[in-house]
Amino acid sequence: MNPTGRLLGADLQLIRTFKAPAADVWASITESERTARWFGPWRGDADPMIQIQLTSEEGAPWVDVRVEACEPPRRLALSSLDEHGAWHVELTVTETDGVSELLFVHQRIDPASAGEVGPGWEYYLDCLVAAREGAPAPDFADYYPAMKPYYDGLG
Repeated sequence: MNPTGRLLGADLQLIRTFKAPAADVWASITESERTARWFGPWRGDADPMIQIQLTSEEGAPWVDVRVEACEPPRRLALSSLDEHGAWHVELTVTETDGVSELLFVHQRIDPASAGEVGPGWEYYLDCLVAAREGAPAPDFADYYPAMKPYYDGLG
């Protein structure tokens, strides 16, 4: 596994590409039954709060998440505050000739935390790829700590 993220200013960016229409990729990142396949299900009315279950995390906790923007089928922005700090993420889907690109941006990241955060997002986005392809989920042990030096070097 090779890390793909890059740090632009204070934004950690990762990209995944899918041979699928934007609407289908959008459904994979916004419909609870589909997010459950790679990240975790969510509940709530999204006006403006939801709860997401982090099924890959210890204890599979439910966390409060604010929907900052939802512009189907193109842009989803979310924020959360937990014991690790504030999280601001934005997912943007663009389509060209039946191929969709998902740009994932963890905004305002502390560059010193990139070594901890980057491998996790690589893992989750590869879980999305696997879920969409009907393939087995990757093993987090292949991402962390192996990718930590790469991400530490971005800061």
